Amino acid sequence: KISSEAMAKVELLNQQIAAMRRQLAQLNSLLDSAEERNKASDTQVADLGRRLNSALAQKVQELNKYRSEFFGRLRQILSQRSDILVVGDRFVFQAEVLFPKGKAELNPAGEAEMLKLADALKQLEKEIPDDIAWVLRVDGHTDTDPMQNSEFKSNWELSSSRAISVVNYLEAQGVQSKHLVAAGFGQHQPLVAGDTEDAKSENRRIELKLTER
Repeated sequence: KISSEAMAKVELLNQQIAAMRRQLAQLNSLLDSAEERNKASDTQVADLGRRLNSALAQKVQELNKYRSEFFGRLRQILSQRSDILVVGDRFVFQAEVLFPKGKAELNPAGEAEMLKLADALKQLEKEIPDDIAWVLRVDGHTDTDPMQNSEFKSNWELSSSRAISVVNYLEAQGVQSKHLVAAGFGQHQPLVAGDTEDAKSENRRIELKLTER
């Protein structure tokens, strides 16, 4: 009798072990399938990343083409002055071209130059496709002399206010606001080193840069 009971228990255990082995095989099969799906997903993600990077590079290349054409157009329409320069990928206006000393309101000569710029920008808005996100960034810069008037408390304020004045004027002439950015750098990004009057004159400026948004 004892032997029969033991044999029955052994048989039951064997059945349970066999069932567990079948379950384990099923789990392993599920894991293998999940790994294959993950590999396929990883491949898809990597391929999507490559395609996105390629598309982004293509848009940047298109924007560079429009930037080159735009700057070429600006060279033709802006006054041929020694104080309007091209430095790398930026147009640089000496502050005296656009503003009275220590002020942020455009002077008549500055408005005339910015009107030409506005006309060029409005034409550019018609040419650049809508799927290319771009802005004209207007950067204000000052020299190292501390502010000494009651209107502005620092060079930060003067440089920012001048950039905003340019942006406001362009917007008033019909340039879309989504294509404009104003930034002030104070005296902290000089073009040339030194505190001579010539260096200060070069560092007081407004820079224009066509860039991606």
